[in-house]
Amino acid sequence: MKTYIQLISVCLVVLGAIDPTQVAAQAPTLQVLSPTPGSTVATLSQIVVSFSEPVTGLEAHDLLINGEPAAETAKLIRDAGGKAQAFTLDVSDRAACRTVAAEVARQLGQVSVLVNNAGITRRNPFTADADTVAADWQAVIATNLDGVFNVTQAFTAPLRASKGRIINIGSIQSLMHVRTPSSAAYTASKHGVLGFTRALAAELGKDGVRVNAIGPGFIETPFNAKMRAENPERVKIFVEHTPLGRPGTPDDIVGPAIFLASDLSAFVTGSIILADGGYRTV
Repeated sequence: MKTYIQLISVCLVVLGAIDPTQVAAQAPTLQVLSPTPGSTVATLSQIVVSFSEPVTGLEAHDLLINGEPAAETAKLIRDAGGKAQAFTLDVSDRAACRTVAAEVARQLGQVSVLVNNAGITRRNPFTADADTVAADWQAVIATNLDGVFNVTQAFTAPLRASKGRIINIGSIQSLMHVRTPSSAAYTASKHGVLGFTRALAAELGKDGVRVNAIGPGFIETPFNAKMRAENPERVKIFVEHTPLGRPGTPDDIVGPAIFLASDLSAFVTGSIILADGGYRTV
């Protein structure tokens, strides 16, 4: 039986033996949903549903600081005939991450795949009120970078034991900075995620663990719905700069996630797959 866990706003964890060929063959029907107060919730949920819908005997588990999206994703999986369980977690709380990892091991067993997907942003310019900017920095780094470290560290032992895979959700801003809207904290955090990905790939390769990242571009999610509605010109700028001529959707992250979680990417580690519609090519 294949067991998949999604920790929304935190990670997608796959437990037990994986049949990557079966999962990959069903990729078109998969979806991903993301976590926390960010685009992550729509994206990660899609991934969990995608991993769970097509595979008989699949178990999915959501972990989100806001329990409602996690519960909704779990219900989608149960309604599709799968098994699902929701957890809540603040990824910035290192002790809590270790507690949840222990609970996952106790209830569900061996972890094979970890997807770190928690993310938030703040858009105050660096020259704004000093206290506000400092608070923004601490909040963004705590979730986007420290959170990736905390969850990964908590699950490292079982991932080494299973020769597992770690997939970190970065951004096009892992490789560049988007000036409008500007966020020094967000860009720094996503650069850090890519650096962390490469460092772990180098260190854990000897254990058979592959570590990669996905760099989404402009993805339409509930997190940015208000911005898109109130700033159509900003959306137009992004779309006009994107060769494929449209924003991305959470479904566009599913394929890269399945590829990196499966043996289709058996010789890929320390890399980032950009799912940005070609944004960085022009």
